[in-house]
Amino acid sequence: MKELKMRSYLLRNGGFTLLELLIVMIIIGLLAALIGPKMIGRVGESRQTVAKQQIEGFSTALEMFKLDTTRYPTQEEGMEALVAAPHEVENWKGPYLKKKFIPKDPWGNDYVYVYPGENGDYDIISYGADGAEGGDGENADVVSWE
Repeated sequence: MKELKMRSYLLRNGGFTLLELLIVMIIIGLLAALIGPKMIGRVGESRQTVAKQQIEGFSTALEMFKLDTTRYPTQEEGMEALVAAPHEVENWKGPYLKKKFIPKDPWGNDYVYVYPGENGDYDIISYGADGAEGGDGENADVVSWE
């Protein structure tokens, strides 16, 4: 008998009411509305950080290339010289990057290598999300000289 009463109690009180479910859904919606935009803004920041780190990696590889060959890659050779030996270059001991290719920036665009550079021996540039020079926020350029 006691088991039967317990079973009927669970059947009557075992679920949530519609009101309780609506309150939970409203709370979840409010949290998503408050936290969502902040998290989306972080995606842009993280891509900028990844681009900066990749440019630092290219700079290190370019310095290693110069130590071995006594010069930086020419504009024509580009950063491809870091993963494949250019013609008529002595003492090339690459590849100078772990991956055997030049990765694209976090927005899927090619990095721009300028030699000789206007701001240093060479310049490496990612034009950000819009792929165009200048911009703010996620569209801002990421450069090797900053």
